[in-house]
Amino acid sequence: MNPDLYERYLAKKAKKLGISVEELKAQNSSGISSQSEEQKPEPQYVQQTIQSQIEEQASTEYKPSTQPETVKTEVPSYIFGPSRINENSPIIQPSAPEIKDNRENKFGLIGYPLGHSLSKVIHEAGFKSLGVNATYDILETPPDDLVDRIKFLKTNGYKGFNVTIPLKLPISLFVNEVDSYADLARAVNTVYIDADKTLKAYNTDVLGFKRAIPKDVNLRGKNIAILGTGGAAHAACVALTECGVKSIDFFTRNIPNSIDLMNYVRRKFPNITFNVYQIENIRNLGEYDMLVNTTPIGMLGKAGDMMPVEEYALRSLKSDAIVYDVIYNPKKTVLIKAAEKMNLRTINGLDMLIYQAVAAQEKWLGNTPDFKDMKIAALEAL
Repeated sequence: MNPDLYERYLAKKAKKLGISVEELKAQNSSGISSQSEEQKPEPQYVQQTIQSQIEEQASTEYKPSTQPETVKTEVPSYIFGPSRINENSPIIQPSAPEIKDNRENKFGLIGYPLGHSLSKVIHEAGFKSLGVNATYDILETPPDDLVDRIKFLKTNGYKGFNVTIPLKLPISLFVNEVDSYADLARAVNTVYIDADKTLKAYNTDVLGFKRAIPKDVNLRGKNIAILGTGGAAHAACVALTECGVKSIDFFTRNIPNSIDLMNYVRRKFPNITFNVYQIENIRNLGEYDMLVNTTPIGMLGKAGDMMPVEEYALRSLKSDAIVYDVIYNPKKTVLIKAAEKMNLRTINGLDMLIYQAVAAQEKWLGNTPDFKDMKIAALEAL
């Protein structure tokens, strides 16, 4: 402020107070001016400098609260749209509505021809042993009628069915799931129809073949000869691989048609040696611990009075070798009778047939029927 103006201001104020200018100056020197200086407000700025902004941010850094979190602070997805999903997180699918299964226990057999089948009496005996009220129908089905037959089974309340030749491979085109045995054997013989009409396929022939081998028979590290390369041979092969055999040799009339089989089993079971030979050239079977017949030779009505190998070849087997014939009708084929005369241990196809039926009912009903009751029924029907 201008000194002259300040003196004039003091003179006017002193006159108003009734004191002299000197007395007024003495009062101001007592500390009023310093007090007013302390109370003088700092200037306010509209725009902060960059440095002041940095200092302010540093002084207001977020410090985590020591109080437990009680309220979720996540912004609702409906404000900014769908939240981002972690790609590694499993996507939870809505559960399908449960379908109540009110169907009766209806089962059957499809294939062609079926005039010789024992499946009906075997399965009915199994149902009875379980105390289950169920029916089993024989449904002859030529290959051309397979599609219509499947529709019939689905729409008429069947819970499952067995499959026999010549449909064990074609049926696989119409099922939704297959078990590992059906996949390995490349054939299906048992199907379960779920309540939602989906078809689950199994191969119980593998289980039947394996379970029919007596428990005291150890095939680990043994050499096996299989006569034939059809569906039964596939099932036998898969079962024998689980027994830990060393090698399996197939004997067939048509070697070129067996190339695919050889490539397949060698790829699937690399620890086992596989070969294929002409069946007519069999002369000596001395290297084998088990001979398995999967051909129809010896079956009732199909060369029933013949053997798939010559008798001299059969005599060349080891004294402790086993002869296994998957044919069940007649009860004892010419091959089995000849092996018994040579004091060789034998296994006939009836036990395999019963055990595969037992396994089928396990798939359908979840319980194991009585093997003895089923075998007695089969023997009475033969």
